[in-house]
Amino acid sequence: MKIYNTLTRRKEEFVPIDKNEIKIYVCGPTVYNYFHLGNARPFVVFDTLRKYLEYRGNKVNFVQNFTDVDDKIINKAREEGSNAGEVSEKYIEEYFKDAAALNVKKASVHPKVTETMNDIIAFVKDLIEKGYAYEVDGDVYYSTRKFKEYGKLSKQNIEDLESGARIEIGDKKQDPLDFALWKARKTEDEIAWDSPWGMGRPGWHIECSAMSKKFLGETIDIHAGGQDLTFPHHENEIAQSEAHNGRAFANYWMHNGYITIDNEKMSKSKGNFFTVRDILADYSGEVIRFFLLSGHYRNPINFSDTLMEQAKNGLARMQNAKANLKHLMEAGSDSGMTAIEEKSAENFRNYKQAFIDAMEDDLNTADAITAVFELITAINTTVKDGASKEFAKKAADILDELTNILGLLQQEEDDSIDSEIQALVEERQEARKNKNFARADEIRDILKAKGIVLKDTPQGVQIIKE
Repeated sequence: MKIYNTLTRRKEEFVPIDKNEIKIYVCGPTVYNYFHLGNARPFVVFDTLRKYLEYRGNKVNFVQNFTDVDDKIINKAREEGSNAGEVSEKYIEEYFKDAAALNVKKASVHPKVTETMNDIIAFVKDLIEKGYAYEVDGDVYYSTRKFKEYGKLSKQNIEDLESGARIEIGDKKQDPLDFALWKARKTEDEIAWDSPWGMGRPGWHIECSAMSKKFLGETIDIHAGGQDLTFPHHENEIAQSEAHNGRAFANYWMHNGYITIDNEKMSKSKGNFFTVRDILADYSGEVIRFFLLSGHYRNPINFSDTLMEQAKNGLARMQNAKANLKHLMEAGSDSGMTAIEEKSAENFRNYKQAFIDAMEDDLNTADAITAVFELITAINTTVKDGASKEFAKKAADILDELTNILGLLQQEEDDSIDSEIQALVEERQEARKNKNFARADEIRDILKAKGIVLKDTPQGVQIIKE
């Protein structure tokens, strides 16, 4: 498999450190609100990477953290008259609901900052002892210029750098580029922990370094996240971890592109964002997932109603193909595959190989989806006049195999039919038998108004819920 490594700015063959276990760390959400579509993209993209690696027979240790200590959480608690713990636990629970709707698998472990405090404090102490950090009035800062390779991920010269988001400039710092490892408590209502430097809490960047080391070790295979995390967050993680561990932090860095609204980056700070919870009111989680995988993960994608409708229609094509095959497995011929079906089934391996080739090429889910649609076209052509149960089963199996990797077609539709609907279907069949086509058409319209579409096939009527 080839992966585009942000660190080297080129595609590289992916060679894991340990062939028995691939170690991946993905930056998770700061839990003070529902996550927006921009947050959802790395969750879905790197969940798909994990699914593919597991499909290829690998054991994957997949860690995604929760930032449950942050200024935004504290401010939210003040607004709501609650406390930081209540806010973070509420939105962790909501995260899992929305992630489940997107078919995002739970991580091997979801560490929290509040549960990793001893490790974080020990990490900071070590950086001070090694001369990479210093304490001033209860705050601890990282001496950025002490790390000679600072800027190697974002390809920025340290002399030209300006402090980015979440690097607070203050008089206490020895250098404007230094960043906080530990923050002294300013007010009594702030959540805080006892430390060698007094009551306080971690800076944002240190948490991921500490949690990655705790759960994955000193050097990991893949560190992943959104493009906006490249600098300063991931740059600072490298500086901390490599100064602390004395070795490479991550061998491969993967970053997904932005989601834009009217070609402007979606972000909470700009207020031009949609939460996944909002979008779920109009579209299923699988439609959202399809949309997020329909472009290459490194490219920006623009969110619009038109593109969401295209995603809905694309997913519907997959769903219809699966439903049709399910019908044929029940109502198809029992006489075994025909010669045409056997030849068609032999070609399944070509579509599967095209799918795998796309995924091996830097997780190209857009081309992988194209391979699935080409498979569906071939299947539909073969079964247009009916099919054997055996062929339908083989076709359904290969379709499931590929869509499972993409995390699509996972949510089974309730295909049960109540007695009233079933009675109308049977009445329509009787009307057609008696050539009472006016009544048959009337029943079809009644059923359509109830969200039921009837498809007449050589194997009998197929009932489809819209």
